[in-house]
Amino acid sequence: MSSNEAYHEPGAGGDGPGGSSGASDGGSQRSNQLHHQQILNETTYLKPAAKQAYFSDEKVLIPDDDSTNVGFSFRKLWAFTGPGFLMSIAYLDPGNIESDMQSGAAAKYKILWVLLWATVLGLLMQRLAARLGVVTGLHLAEMCYRQYKRLPRWILWIMIEIAIIGSDMQEVIGTAIAIYLLSNKVVPLWGGVLITIVDTFTFLFLDKYGLRKLEFLFGTLITIMAVSFGYEYIVSAPNQGEVLEGMFVPWCSNCNSNVLLQAVGVVGAVIMPHNLYLHSALVKSRDIDRRQTKKVSEANFYFFIEASVALFVSFIINLFVVAVFAHGMYGKTNNDVVEVCKDKSMYEDAKMSFVDNVNGTAIIDADLYKGGLFLGCTFGAVAMYIWGVGILAAGQSSTMTGTYAGQFSMEGFLNLQWPRWCRVLVTRCIAIIPTFCLAMFSKMEDLTSMNDILNAVMSLQLPFAAIPTIAFTSCAAIMGEFVNGLGNKIVSILLTIVVIGVNLYFVVVQVENMEIKGGLLALVCIFAILYILFNLYLVIHMAACMGNQRLMNSRWVQRFVLPSQNSFSIKNANSTYARIATSSDQEPEGLAGEDA
Repeated sequence: MSSNEAYHEPGAGGDGPGGSSGASDGGSQRSNQLHHQQILNETTYLKPAAKQAYFSDEKVLIPDDDSTNVGFSFRKLWAFTGPGFLMSIAYLDPGNIESDMQSGAAAKYKILWVLLWATVLGLLMQRLAARLGVVTGLHLAEMCYRQYKRLPRWILWIMIEIAIIGSDMQEVIGTAIAIYLLSNKVVPLWGGVLITIVDTFTFLFLDKYGLRKLEFLFGTLITIMAVSFGYEYIVSAPNQGEVLEGMFVPWCSNCNSNVLLQAVGVVGAVIMPHNLYLHSALVKSRDIDRRQTKKVSEANFYFFIEASVALFVSFIINLFVVAVFAHGMYGKTNNDVVEVCKDKSMYEDAKMSFVDNVNGTAIIDADLYKGGLFLGCTFGAVAMYIWGVGILAAGQSSTMTGTYAGQFSMEGFLNLQWPRWCRVLVTRCIAIIPTFCLAMFSKMEDLTSMNDILNAVMSLQLPFAAIPTIAFTSCAAIMGEFVNGLGNKIVSILLTIVVIGVNLYFVVVQVENMEIKGGLLALVCIFAILYILFNLYLVIHMAACMGNQRLMNSRWVQRFVLPSQNSFSIKNANSTYARIATSSDQEPEGLAGEDA
């Protein structure tokens, strides 16, 4: 079924009570074809009926080990490996790397436990998003198209697009700084910004070589980041005991408000709203027979293992960055770094970047560029260039996954498919215009300080991914027997409340630091009121999805919140999404429609 088509209503064919005998004949013919098909494995691809992002030309089949009675299969795990690692790249984008640097420089190892638990919370939310895609065959944006009215659906799409563009701007900034470092300032910052347009298109052409090769490319970029930042970790040699204590002791003694803000920033940087939409779509690249409960459970199990491994790797890479700058920058002043840089080739750059206007007592305000200079002065030019390579890999990989997230969002929310080059051109131009202006006419500090504002903007968007995810995975009509249990509902809701509260605190602090006054402050207040009201609307929809009879029977809720008709049935998911690799496999057309 195309992402542009709605699910069958019961009775339109398949399991519904109105299914015809012709459907039964078709089912028997399909069963006969099963007996004659070749033995399939994870290297065999399926051709979907319509062009979609990421898995437009092929799907990976899962090897069938049932006949051998194998419990855990590494062959199956390998077949499912890919989507989780692509998802984990959002935990390693330049915005996250800079947040890691700043937390290490401000708090040393004291808030490493915040990074650890933020990653665990991210895993729990990613698990729900992946389960939605596996069980229903629809990703989060496609489900929003079916379960929300037109106006809230459009608002959700706009909010997620803002998050994607904000993330894209961070990736442009990170890539431009990396190119500036690696070229030894030959390529100016504005030139690096322009280069990101070309290199993104170049990388996107690589998906024509096959799905698994594209996933291998992303795995290679993650490996480059691990090796680059791991090298910095080894040469800096932080105290391992302090690192372990910071990870597992959830306490922060003698921490001031600045450290608290850094801890909040870590949570906001790690959990990206558009990443939930991305992961729920990436799992559709594997062919899963939804007619069999066992196969769906198996897919959920292996996807969870893969996501756990991927996020563990991302945590280790983030840990490397925090520890390196906690060991080297904590408690240091700008003058301390300038002294270290004496007699080094980057001394003049250090004098211009590490400026002290507080009589020699100004603590370092870490950013990606200063981090490279510090490493170069402390451990040699090789360390600076390796740092640049790691940042470049982070920016490039995040750019590509952000493009896919935008494609899925547009396909789902708007029931619209654009050519990928067109999609990339629009979002990248929107991200590049303000970034280019800053790079051309401002200082490096202005470019890097934009990351804090962008983190605040993306933090505001988190409810627009978390609330729909919990709502849909807690709805029995959507998930069937895979619906969230009571414990899952309570834990996911409480953790989401905590994260949203933390992120809102971060946003309030950033707004206060901007010292907004007059008419602009009035606009901010109006936006805050509308923001709260829309979140309340989503919470009401979530409660109705969870089965609150009082809300479901309310005329107001039925008219303004719930869809006019239930356009999704779990029974249809089980009968229409299993694909068979035969030339005669054609998918029945769905019923298109849109709620008023």
